[in-house]
Amino acid sequence: QVQLVESGGGLVQAGGSLRLSCAASGRTIRTYARGWFRQAPGKDREFVASISYSGGTIYYADSVKGRFTITRDNAKNTVYLQMNSLKPEDTAVFYCAAALGGGGVVAALYDYWGQGTQVTVSS
Repeated sequence: QVQLVESGGGLVQAGGSLRLSCAASGRTIRTYARGWFRQAPGKDREFVASISYSGGTIYYADSVKGRFTITRDNAKNTVYLQMNSLKPEDTAVFYCAAALGGGGVVAALYDYWGQGTQVTVSS
């Protein structure tokens, strides 16, 4: 079984930065692709970023390219999302996810999900 726990959310002013972390338990978690998704009030969950188990393949949503960076530390079973130049439209609950397969941009391909962490960006 895999458990994912997000941390690092909070309230920040527009233009500020936050770093989200997602710690995972489970012996084989380092072989999983990892991803970040978000869901704003009244909207569907949307893809933010993903990283393959080796870190060699990374995808970003167009809306966050150049502002967000996803990384992973397999020794710590942790994936990070560095978010810079935050905008009010980034306000959402951010979820991390793990996929035994390729993962990528499709939420349905992920096998495990965290509980989410709130990110609020004030204008």
